[in-house]
Order: sequence, then C-alpha cells, then structure tokens
Amino acid sequence: MNTMSILVTHKAPHFKCSAVLADGSLTDEYSSEQALSGKYGLVFFYPNDFTFVCPSELIALDRRIDALRSRNVEVIAVSIDSHFTHLAWRNTPVHEGGVGPLRFVMAGDIRHDICKAYGVEHGDGVALRAAFVIDREGVVRAQIVNDLPIGRNIDELIRLVDALQFHESHGEVCPAGWRQGSPGMKADPAGVAAYLRDHSEAL
Repeated sequence: MNTMSILVTHKAPHFKCSAVLADGSLTDEYSSEQALSGKYGLVFFYPNDFTFVCPSELIALDRRIDALRSRNVEVIAVSIDSHFTHLAWRNTPVHEGGVGPLRFVMAGDIRHDICKAYGVEHGDGVALRAAFVIDREGVVRAQIVNDLPIGRNIDELIRLVDALQFHESHGEVCPAGWRQGSPGMKADPAGVAAYLRDHSEAL
C-alpha cells in the first residue's frame, strides 16, 4: 500500500522529463524548475490518455487557461503516458474522444518518478487525480487528491489560486467559501468577531 504524501508547506519536487509543450512541440528536456521560475504552478496529475473522465478534466482546464495565465500560473499536466502518446491524444479530435490542441504542457512520467515524488501513485500504477497549487517560492500551498472515478472542479483550483494571492497581497486569511471580491478576515480575535458578526449568516 502506498503512503500518501502531504506536501502542503513543503517545497514542490522538481522534475525533468519528456513533454509536449503548449505549442504542440516535443522535448526530451522539460524542466519544471525552469518552467515555474517566478511563477505560480498548477501540477495536475491524471491517470491516462485515451480514457474516460480524463479528457473532460483536461478540456475544462484548457478552457480556463487564460484565467490561469492572467494569474501568472504555469499549468503542467502529468500522466504516466509518454509524450508521444500525449501528442497522439492532442491530435485526436474531441468528438472522437481526444482532447485537441491543449494550451498547456503535458509531461510524460513513463518511469512513474513524478507521481511517486508527489506521493500520488495509485495501486494500479497510474496517477491519482491530484492537483498541487505552488507559490512563486516553489512551496506547495494547496493540494487536492481524488480517487480515479471522481473528476475535479477546475474553478475550485482557480479559487485556491485567488485565495493564495489575496492572502499574499493583503495579509488577511480567507474564510469558508471565500471568492475573489469577497472580504477577508484579519487573523486575530477581533478580526474573527468582526467577520462573523457581518457574514456568519451567509456561511
């Protein structure tokens, strides 16, 4: 039985691998350390190309790529498939079960080194549906891990990025259900009392 890693508050593991880049070109020398330098990161694991829940997640992620880029987020999708298989899936039309020309990196983890480093290898040898939000210092600030049948909500990942950036900018913490444009909370007893006085009914 594999032990799940809790990486929040720890440095995200760097990796080098083969990949399909956002423009559809292939490389054998993709470096997460270089790609994430000065940026926020979203490392997005999924089980396999040419499967079932996976294309819906990746298409949803691609449709929100402009929102993520506007937040200075570099997206790296990772599965145990080779970069050649990633490319074949990108070249398969959506109406035939493909994902089309995705606008983010698809990293090949054929030796399973990346999913093991992040602690998300399933017992069947594929990656769990895991997502890691990484800050500009390379520290994991949030992680979500779902079992194979349960697809993720990409808007929730954007919300986590917004919450992190709000905290960095304002020094306040983000209460339950916080969304961009909502008030934060000062992290002291007076701040808690003030927030709950004004907003507890909406929780």
